[in-house]
Amino acid sequence: MSWSITLILAYRLSMVATAAFILSRTPALGRILSRQLTPRDKLLLTIALGGMGIIGTYAAIPIHDALANSRVVGVMVAGLLGGPVVGAGAGLIAGIHRYLLGGFTAFSCALAAVLEGILGGLVQHYYRRGPIPWFIALVAGLAGETLQMVIILLTAHPFSEAWALVKIIGLPMIIVNSIGVAIFMVIVKTAAEQRERIAACQAQQALRIATQTLSFLRHGLNRESAEQTARIIYNSVKLAAVAITNDREILAHVGMGSDHHHPGNPFLTSATLKALSTGEVQVAQKRDEIGCQEKSCRLASAVVVPLKRREVTIGTLKLYHDRENSITPVELELARGLAHLFSTQLELAEVESEARLRAQAELKALQAQVHPHFLFNALNTIVSLVRSKPEKARELLIKLASFLRYSLRKDDAPIPLAEELAHVDTYLAIERTRYGDKLKVALMADPAALNCPVPAFTLQPVVENAIKHGLQPKREGGSIKILARSYPGEVIVTIEDNGVGISPEELDKILLPGYGRGHGLGLSIVNERLKALYGPEYALKIISIPGQGTKVTLRFPQENSYQEVKDDALYSCCG
Repeated sequence: MSWSITLILAYRLSMVATAAFILSRTPALGRILSRQLTPRDKLLLTIALGGMGIIGTYAAIPIHDALANSRVVGVMVAGLLGGPVVGAGAGLIAGIHRYLLGGFTAFSCALAAVLEGILGGLVQHYYRRGPIPWFIALVAGLAGETLQMVIILLTAHPFSEAWALVKIIGLPMIIVNSIGVAIFMVIVKTAAEQRERIAACQAQQALRIATQTLSFLRHGLNRESAEQTARIIYNSVKLAAVAITNDREILAHVGMGSDHHHPGNPFLTSATLKALSTGEVQVAQKRDEIGCQEKSCRLASAVVVPLKRREVTIGTLKLYHDRENSITPVELELARGLAHLFSTQLELAEVESEARLRAQAELKALQAQVHPHFLFNALNTIVSLVRSKPEKARELLIKLASFLRYSLRKDDAPIPLAEELAHVDTYLAIERTRYGDKLKVALMADPAALNCPVPAFTLQPVVENAIKHGLQPKREGGSIKILARSYPGEVIVTIEDNGVGISPEELDKILLPGYGRGHGLGLSIVNERLKALYGPEYALKIISIPGQGTKVTLRFPQENSYQEVKDDALYSCCG
């Protein structure tokens, strides 16, 4: 009899496999296995697995006014997946149902259902290393069913009938139901691992596509970048067509339907218009859901994903198939992942564009700061020399023209340090003529440092700041020392004066963005440009002692090199 019961119970394990498969298809599976269940998830899991326990009771084999059943599988799994509360809840549902059916083991089986659910929950609570593996589920099932047999022997009366029943159903139920619990957990865990593998493949494919399109999308969303991006996706994924639009027109369409989905045309599909208006993903599994105005269009299903920048929909990405009902969950997630990555790239492109515009604005601010007072002073100096020293006046005019030509440049591209130092030398030549013996300058640079690329118009504002705010207030004048040294991976330029220095109060504020009083504007802008180009670690370093002078340190990464400067000697001048 025991073997026949074992076989019948084993045949009915298909119900366990079916329930496990259904659970594995639910969106909450990931939260269940990661133990991040919401209250709603817990309630639904309790009801579903409690219901599975009831079905296990109905599928039972009547024996001696009792039932050989698989009720334990549902309630034990409830505990193993949801914890003690869920296990107890599912056990209570299945146990009350069993109690209402009657029989001399009604109370025993009802009590056992609740306790088995709690037992499964305790196993889940104390096993902290992730989803319950099959062998622990098997041991838990063995313990749960053994517990049920003990409860029947202790609480069912008369004892003789309870003992006779346990001898018949005990071993089959313990073995088969324990295997059922293990099988359920194996199916659920396998489904979860398969999801993870699919997600990992999707993520890898999306990242590979995003990497290939990065160089195009960094220029923004236009016809050229859209064409290259659509072609990369089309060549990487098996699709009938790929299209990209902005919020007004088609930018690119690669593949089937390109004979009428022309770039520059307004939108031809209602799905695109709906995605743009709602900002939500649109899945069209049939031709009429796509809504193409061309009746002969062979595109039969599509997923349309909005592209966003700062939560504003600026376009769409569309993946097409030539057969209806062909958009799978895998392709839907791929489209969402690509759209998210593309949206991020477009936001970064906008940030880069804004940074370039800001750098150009800061450069113009520096130029505007220099020109008025410097030009006025330089012209006054030249006027004073026109009659007494015409050749000197002519030389200064040439230097002034060279200075203005350099400082009015619109290009903010890096230049060799040698060019920037030459510009500083031109500036200092004009200032030395103006100040005479009150201004002494020493400029020295390693030959290896001269090829380092630096932002144009970086050193001169710092030098001017030293003269105007450091040396000019001193009656006797002073000196400036400019030193450029090459180190592994970087070039360090120091500009040091022995002027009046900077007060501690102003020194704390001087590098704040937009600080425009006293020493501040020129140094602040140079500091912001260096940080924007190279990172915060390349900010200006300023050391100043009131009454003794100021030292400003600038660092430049030596990643690229220009054509070598011909002069191998130490670049230097003094005056």
